[in-house]
Amino acid sequence: MIDWQSVDTVLLDMDGTLLDLQFDNWFWQQHVPNCYAQQRGLEQVEANRIIHDWITSHQGTLNWYCLDFWTAELGLEIAHLKRAAGDRISVRPGAETFLQKLKASDKQVIMVTNAHRDALHLKIARTGIDQYFDELVSSHDYGHPKEAQSFWQHLQRHLPFERDRALLVDDSLPVLHSARKYGIGQPVSILHPDSSLPKRSDTAPFPAIDDFLTVLP
Repeated sequence: MIDWQSVDTVLLDMDGTLLDLQFDNWFWQQHVPNCYAQQRGLEQVEANRIIHDWITSHQGTLNWYCLDFWTAELGLEIAHLKRAAGDRISVRPGAETFLQKLKASDKQVIMVTNAHRDALHLKIARTGIDQYFDELVSSHDYGHPKEAQSFWQHLQRHLPFERDRALLVDDSLPVLHSARKYGIGQPVSILHPDSSLPKRSDTAPFPAIDDFLTVLP
């Protein structure tokens, strides 16, 4: 699946790739609507609908990932709520072994995440996975999400790499399409980003990692 002989730079997503997406899905689909319902005195079904529609309307934009934006929009201290629920954050099976092998290799290893810096710092503090990376990049640093070509252009200027000798592992298909359009040599998806849900049946046109231990460098 991965041609390691053709890889000099490894670009890794965080949520749903290295970390179990169960935390974020629970947080935005259950916890935030619950808190919003309590704050506004709404029926839970109504709060669920409002939050779902509100968040969906910003999908694919930087605001969708921005804790400051949602704090202002919803009147909830989103970063505080995330910190309070931080014990739910977990590393996906095999991910840390995969990172250890990469650290011991001659590859440049860069985290590329759409997560807001507050969320990134929380998850790093909880998991310690930052020790395996040469650089940690949040799309908020550049003002553009990974779905946009401008993100990859900023990344290239900031941390020069040969795009055709780069591997990107990311659970988001829109991000993988964006990376392939930019010329990233090996875009690869994740088969089971959220452990509370079934494995995905299709990540076409991208191959997908089911077990990190089967793709060690």
